[in-house]
Amino acid sequence: MTDVEQITGQVLDLARRALPGGEVEAAADSVHRALTRFANSFIHQNVTEDSVTVQLRAHVDGRTVTTTTTLTSPEGLTALVDRTVAAVRSAPRDPGWPGLSGPSPLVLPGQVDAATRDASPDDRAARVRAFVDAGQGLETAGYCQTGYWAGAYRNSNGQALHASATTADMDGIVRDRGADGVSRRSGRALSELDGAALGARAYAKATSQRDPIDLPPGHYEVVLEPEAVADLLTNFAYYGFNAKAHAERRSFAEPGTTQFDDQITLYDDPRRPFDVEGSPRSRLVLVDKGVTSALLHDRRTAAAAGAVSTGHGGDPSFGPMPDSFGFEPGDATVASMIAGVERGLLVSDFWYTRVLDPRQLALTGLTRNGVWLIEDGEVTRPVRNLRFTQAYPQALAPGRVLAVGAEAVPQPSRVFLGSWTAPALHLASWNITGGAAG
Repeated sequence: MTDVEQITGQVLDLARRALPGGEVEAAADSVHRALTRFANSFIHQNVTEDSVTVQLRAHVDGRTVTTTTTLTSPEGLTALVDRTVAAVRSAPRDPGWPGLSGPSPLVLPGQVDAATRDASPDDRAARVRAFVDAGQGLETAGYCQTGYWAGAYRNSNGQALHASATTADMDGIVRDRGADGVSRRSGRALSELDGAALGARAYAKATSQRDPIDLPPGHYEVVLEPEAVADLLTNFAYYGFNAKAHAERRSFAEPGTTQFDDQITLYDDPRRPFDVEGSPRSRLVLVDKGVTSALLHDRRTAAAAGAVSTGHGGDPSFGPMPDSFGFEPGDATVASMIAGVERGLLVSDFWYTRVLDPRQLALTGLTRNGVWLIEDGEVTRPVRNLRFTQAYPQALAPGRVLAVGAEAVPQPSRVFLGSWTAPALHLASWNITGGAAG
């Protein structure tokens, strides 16, 4: 892997000589990703990506500019600095510049599993084989992925950080007569992925969906399995606790207010120990027993709000968001949740969810990978896929959460090194607006 510490040192030295008196920072990320895909119960693709991205940000005479490159040769790094010097002269004024982070040590260590960092296609194929075998001859598809990250940061204010981490994800389906069962898992190590257990879960879901029935629209009591709850986390992550969205009145979050049932605690527990602005990261509770307790800040939103960065610097146009977001588990089993439902639905998964109203975080979407009718505490019939329209915070409001599952399952997120950790949820009401066909 590329020496990211050396790269940031070289870039910082070049930039300080080219921009005397300016504020400059350099960040470098080296990423190794390896993916094994399978379809029709056969591995059809093994791909590996190795990339290095270098970012330079400079603030000179009230103007700020950010440039990036993937060229790490001396000539490539010199060109990066030259482009930055030229661009900053014509950049617009930046009255909201928050300054650079100062010297501060890491709070969290990076966690590296050597076997995951060095995993071979055969190592991933072993998990795939176990998943396929658990499908008992039915069609299977999915992927197994491993990754390694090494990052470094330096600035002209004396901050210098470096760390590394590993990640592993698996996502697969088993198909029976057009019905899919799904299972997903994410971890810091490949050894955390049990292909046989994941395949067995997906097989059980697929084979229990024969002869589904239609149900009319209405408000249904629901038991959401972890895969469905992960979609709640996805949308809370993107739209819920973003301090930029909050400042622009695009977020439902109101710190200090009881917005959720007291069984709900939400947190971000990052695998990456610092952000692109050189701010150390730590575990952050965003909802504490129903009370919204924090927002996610980068240095710019923190300066505007009179707060401190939570280590969530990233895309300044979108604003801060978590990448290892999760629910604290409760004490219920899925079986006990089902037993407590007189008439309702067991839902495996959501997809194609789209935000209708970001202020209320109201979404519309579809179920997939299994829905079942619950009657008198027992699962009785599979149900055809349904469309819903639901404000997610409203579904988790005080008195609306009937139980939280005891097992919180880490699942792949849309962010490298990230995960969504979700238990099952028993909710009093979910607004079903029709069938998936319209």
